[in-house]
Amino acid sequence: MNAIITESPARGDRPAIAYRAAGDRHVLVEYGDMTLHLELNFFVTSVSAHFAANPVAGLIEAAPGFRSLLLHYDPGTISHHDLLAAVEEAHDAQPPVRSLVIPSRLITLPIAFDDSESREAVRRYATTIRQDAPNIRDNSNIDYIVEYNGLPDREALYATVTGTEWWNAYTGFFPGLPFMFPLDPRNAITVPKYNPTRTWTAEGAVGIGGPCVAIYPVESPGGYQLFGRTITVFDILARHDVFRDDPILIRPGDRVRFERVSEDEVLALRRDVLENRYEYTIEDDPFSVADYIERSAGVRAEAEKLGSAREAAAAKTEVP
Repeated sequence: MNAIITESPARGDRPAIAYRAAGDRHVLVEYGDMTLHLELNFFVTSVSAHFAANPVAGLIEAAPGFRSLLLHYDPGTISHHDLLAAVEEAHDAQPPVRSLVIPSRLITLPIAFDDSESREAVRRYATTIRQDAPNIRDNSNIDYIVEYNGLPDREALYATVTGTEWWNAYTGFFPGLPFMFPLDPRNAITVPKYNPTRTWTAEGAVGIGGPCVAIYPVESPGGYQLFGRTITVFDILARHDVFRDDPILIRPGDRVRFERVSEDEVLALRRDVLENRYEYTIEDDPFSVADYIERSAGVRAEAEKLGSAREAAAAKTEVP
């Protein structure tokens, strides 16, 4: 049985769109080809923001992915036909992707690199799951990330992480888990995931899998290569005022900038969060796609050169 309900081809600046049945109460809308292209995600984020600002009766939730939107609807309130018509209206209301200005916030978070909790997660893995894992060096994943990306040393990795804003393309898998990509293409890094996965990761750990950086919102299993730890980004108990209206800190379309601190400092800051003394640095700062495209074009040659070096290094590095 074909799950595709209907499709529309790319038109001008609007990507190709496919509507897929996803059970009795959901429709999955997919945009463009299966490629890692941030402009597709900008379109998804803008459509999601449109529904937030213009609610549709019967549409319970529009959950964005990287290049998709999962629509949860009440068939007793809105028909399948009317839902698709409302989505098409939202698409038609979008300006060209390159002229989008997307609601966004810039969130600055402290990060301690090579922290003891991340090292403990790696140690447990090496001890109980896979002793010969090539991504583990001295109870750490950091040197593997450095080697796989052809970086000269750990400091170069840390500078890469702190040297760009990270775009949260979507939130999911675990509640409050952001999937983030660098807005400066020169800071793109990539690495394969664990094989098999870990059984434990500390809350607040920061890691990378493929080209995506994520912050673990709760203690959990995990497969991303770990390189640091930050403060709380999810709290269902709302122990800090920032979580009073929403337990999830980082929303789709937000950007994160990491500031390097020591492990002692990040532990003290984590305690301040739990005791509601910490002041999160959050700035409302709409995101201009045109400015992003202009900046990316200005560094394209350098980014491509770095990308070629990264690919050459990856080709010589063992995969877990």
